[in-house]
Amino acid sequence: MSSLLSHSKDQPRIRKSPSDSSPTSSPATAKSLRHERLSRLNSSGSSDVSNDTSTNHAESYFLRRENRLSARKRAEEESANNDYKKMYEKALATNQRLKSRLETSKQELSMIQDQLQRAQGRAGDCGSNMLETEKKESHTLQQTIADMEEQLKIKAELKMENQRLKDENGALIRVITKLSK
Repeated sequence: MSSLLSHSKDQPRIRKSPSDSSPTSSPATAKSLRHERLSRLNSSGSSDVSNDTSTNHAESYFLRRENRLSARKRAEEESANNDYKKMYEKALATNQRLKSRLETSKQELSMIQDQLQRAQGRAGDCGSNMLETEKKESHTLQQTIADMEEQLKIKAELKMENQRLKDENGALIRVITKLSK
């Protein structure tokens, strides 16, 4: 193989690493580079049988090398996509948790409103002593309702922020897929 790859001292051998190539190199570019390498190998020697086996060996070497590089690139892309998938799944889990908390808060709010309505309905039937205690109860219930309403507002804001984060995540995934092409 040394007879095929003879280099003069005037022409230094330059070896490109995978990071030197452009990130958007297509398979057609890789094939053309391989074709150029093979044509250089074919033009450097005679056309006897030993040259054909050397060419086949060189061709198989370049094919294996290209396969390794493409496999490495695919693995890197998959790991990047998995990270975004994990982030997306985490955002979905958070969203589901917030939805369940919102539902329980709504249920608690409806129960408290029912209690308030019952307390207000009984206030007309009872004496003045019961009226004062029920007024206190209704006042505390109204405070808890106000607190619940504030919590609902906060949860609605969190839900909007969660949706915004999901949208940003989707945009990032689209950008990464465009960059990986």
